[in-house]
Amino acid sequence: MNTLMTMNPWSILDEMLDANSRVFSHLRARASGKFPPVNVFLDDNAVIVDLELPGKTAKDVELTLEPQAIVVADRPAEKVDAETGKSIEVSPVWSRRLNLPFRVNAAKANAKFTDGILRIELPKADEANVRHIAISE
Repeated sequence: MNTLMTMNPWSILDEMLDANSRVFSHLRARASGKFPPVNVFLDDNAVIVDLELPGKTAKDVELTLEPQAIVVADRPAEKVDAETGKSIEVSPVWSRRLNLPFRVNAAKANAKFTDGILRIELPKADEANVRHIAISE
């Protein structure tokens, strides 16, 4: 039987992380690099999403825009089978799906990679903008 004094500190951390706690599972995912940290900013006209991707370039990331969500994933390097010389499809190492609180205008969306930060600007669709309606008497 392990006691606190005889256990390796890393095994204690592993046991804590193995618990199905939201806090620890989030920390484990972040520490393992599976999900990049994300900051989301909302205003009346748009949503801005910043993803921290140090060491990555625009060629390393794939961005998919859905009507009310965005999916960001790594673009794995193409692998070639040594025997056949054919390329092998490799699934992404990480991906992140962010559901949006409103529909966005895909035609006006843009993304820019600067110093390891991917900034995605998604303006609201016209039907998602707040409209004031006059009340008649």
